[in-house]
Amino acid sequence: MAKRIEKKTMKALSLKQPWANLVAEGKKTIETRKWSTRYRGDLVICSSRKPEIEPYGCAICIVELYDVGPMKKEHEKAACIEVYKGAHSWFLRNLRKIDPVFPIHGQLGIYDLEIPEGVLVR
Repeated sequence: MAKRIEKKTMKALSLKQPWANLVAEGKKTIETRKWSTRYRGDLVICSSRKPEIEPYGCAICIVELYDVGPMKKEHEKAACIEVYKGAHSWFLRNLRKIDPVFPIHGQLGIYDLEIPEGVLVR
């Protein structure tokens, strides 16, 4: 059942493809970064403009960031990447698809994203 997003601004994170699609498909439940964050809560996952793998330059789903810690070998499958020096595992759950996806101007780090009126989550 779809429901309307009530918040006008949400925290967002841009990912390159194909990782953004893997998160949106529920196949990637750990994102990795070389930096940590104290932020916990909902994140709009946005697909960066490059490479041009559809849907690029769009907000595509919402996930909950519920924990962050040093990346370990056992995280590789859920992260869809091998462990690398300085990597932090960002644990994601509660995937919700955005309908319709909408274009964004991505940024580095966690940023505030304005949600257009009429966007639904499924």
